[in-house]
Amino acid sequence: MKAAIMHPQGGGPRYAEMPNPTVSNEDQVLLTLKAAAIKHIDRGQASGNHYSADPQSAGQAKIIGGDGVGVLADGTRVYAMGVSGMVAQQAVVEKDRMVIVPNELNDALAAALPNGVIGSAMGLRFRARMQAGEVVLINGATGFTGRLAVQLAKHYGAKRVIATGRNPSSLQELLSLGADEVISVDQPDADFLAQLRAIHSGTPVDVIVDYLWGRSAELLLASLKGKGAFTHPVRFVSIGSVTGDKVQLSAENLRSVNLQLSGSGLGSWTRQEVVQLFREILPDMFQLAADGKLTADTVTVDLSDIESVYDVVITDGKRLVITMN
Repeated sequence: MKAAIMHPQGGGPRYAEMPNPTVSNEDQVLLTLKAAAIKHIDRGQASGNHYSADPQSAGQAKIIGGDGVGVLADGTRVYAMGVSGMVAQQAVVEKDRMVIVPNELNDALAAALPNGVIGSAMGLRFRARMQAGEVVLINGATGFTGRLAVQLAKHYGAKRVIATGRNPSSLQELLSLGADEVISVDQPDADFLAQLRAIHSGTPVDVIVDYLWGRSAELLLASLKGKGAFTHPVRFVSIGSVTGDKVQLSAENLRSVNLQLSGSGLGSWTRQEVVQLFREILPDMFQLAADGKLTADTVTVDLSDIESVYDVVITDGKRLVITMN
């Protein structure tokens, strides 16, 4: 079969021949792939730079990609997470990590949505414990996952959604996706901080979902700082670190506010939460998308062209999807 293979000597993946995968136990099944999205986690795991990368696989050629959409032997079309690499014509997947894809939903969007849903719904529902009627601020909302987070916050009943980002045109697009107010992070720190404080003073923020970390997260946390009186409780959930892996947080700032600080990512979820993801959240999200109530943009490229597109920066909140014809 053909696949996108990452070699130990480095560089991007190569389009090459690999042996067909085989199932090793009764909990696995073979999937013929139709589409697989390329995400930050795929790049990080393939290069060995993500915290979840398998150190035992270092120095070995491997097929990239962790999930995708394909067809089972009986013709059922499913989204699944792979045991073997998924940017390939075939892959081995686990039976309990599959979701049937509605007929109305195309392969590319079905392949692109799950990672973004995982990066938004899991944080909103399980770490922030978001409730209907709350105010949600999404820091870094112009990316693929942030755009989904805006839509899902509204779907889960947010009274008000505030979105931050750098790209002016993308920020304006968020208003049509459900954001009630947008703030540019591309402005002087003092101005950004003043806007945040004014918003929190007028309509206190209940939940912050952060995809940037770095300086903007420092300013967000500083905007919550109290003055010794009772403060509004805020749940801050870190999901990404696009602008930096570390922040400075003063102990005084932390003690002055009723703050819950947590992260949402691999290793942070319970087994039951992952079960809910496959049994409830992903099926619901697929149906929302099939009904036109959840939207996202993709750029589709054939598997044979993987070498020329892997390092291309996909902008405007779109997701690169590799299709297998």
